[in-house]
Amino acid sequence: MISRKLLVTVFLFAFFKSYSQVDTSQHIVAGRVNSKEQQKKPYLVLISADGFRYDYDEKFNADFLLNIKKQGVHAKSMQPSFPSLTFPNHYTLVTGLYPAHSGIPGNVFFDKKRKEVYNMGDKDVVKDGSWYKGTPLWVLAEEQKMLSASLFWVGSEAAIKGILPTYYYSFNENMGIDQRIAAVVNWLKLPEEKRPHIITFYLPEVDHAGHDFGPDADQTKRAVLFVDSALAKLSKDVKALGLPVSFVFLADHGMIKIDSAVQTPPSDSTKYRVSGSGSMAEVRLSDSSLLESTYQTLSGNSKGYKVIKSTETLSYWHYSKSEDWYGRIADILLIPDSSYVFGSRNFKPRGYHGFDPLKVKEMHAYFSAWGPAFKSNITIPTFENVNVYPMIAKILGLKITERIDGNETVLDPILVK
Repeated sequence: MISRKLLVTVFLFAFFKSYSQVDTSQHIVAGRVNSKEQQKKPYLVLISADGFRYDYDEKFNADFLLNIKKQGVHAKSMQPSFPSLTFPNHYTLVTGLYPAHSGIPGNVFFDKKRKEVYNMGDKDVVKDGSWYKGTPLWVLAEEQKMLSASLFWVGSEAAIKGILPTYYYSFNENMGIDQRIAAVVNWLKLPEEKRPHIITFYLPEVDHAGHDFGPDADQTKRAVLFVDSALAKLSKDVKALGLPVSFVFLADHGMIKIDSAVQTPPSDSTKYRVSGSGSMAEVRLSDSSLLESTYQTLSGNSKGYKVIKSTETLSYWHYSKSEDWYGRIADILLIPDSSYVFGSRNFKPRGYHGFDPLKVKEMHAYFSAWGPAFKSNITIPTFENVNVYPMIAKILGLKITERIDGNETVLDPILVK
């Protein structure tokens, strides 16, 4: 019988565990300074709590988040991009690109041209900047002579376009919360020419609890309240510095209770290969002429999941062959019903994500923002997460230099003019 620890490792927890032995020393790219123009700009801390569902503040009575609504902006929810998984959505948040456009369409995927697999659990691959497309916020800032810093964010350990954040840490879940908060505060205490204006800050605890125990569990409540207290301390310590620092707190996706696991269909070694688990499995054909016959075969045997040609996905997913800019989406997608995941009989996570965010509200993520850049005591409707990027660029006075999917007009009304 496979142990629960091993099973969780196979899925999302694998990534975090793979980094647990990394040291906690800071990496600094030498020789950089803010330009005189950028030294006059405001500061922003972008915080993500992985798996923090849109309703967790009220569900678990998170005092700080409930109170901060009166001082800033709160969204009814934030709609993640499809698939509502960790790596695609964290990278979407900092590029303004849908996953099919950002180069990161999944936690694990195959690139046809490279004939290689990107796997979130492979440290060497994750640090290879050639996989990532678009221009992340820290790269956009550094290109325009504004310093950046990152405490754990997808892509932040890779030299994307040859550029790393000026200050960053390798992912290490063993780094204590007080040490993490102190790192942010110390960055903001640096002299103006060395002080980062955009800081990304990542917290994994809520996602772990949601997967392992489910979105309704006491363990998930404790994780939510842990994050809430960390936000309170971070906000208080930064406020004491007297700098014009604004905060954006959000998540990559939500979480839904899972009832059972279904098994993926077997591969046919001469025709197609089936891979993947969790909320999506992928089918890659040995020859494109086999599409229709393979689709019919898989559809006729499906139970507990849908079989979808990647040429015929729902338009609002922005996840089809026609939108696959880098040849990284499979020929056929297998999507389980929202109460199921793909896995063995022994693998029964109590919570999961990755499902269609328009059909499964539990996939929706949290969003709040406060500080001098934002208006006070405003609640806004649900919006797509691609719109966060242009909002932050506007706050920092950064020029967006290439095509994105986000639109700055969506969140413009929440900003102080």
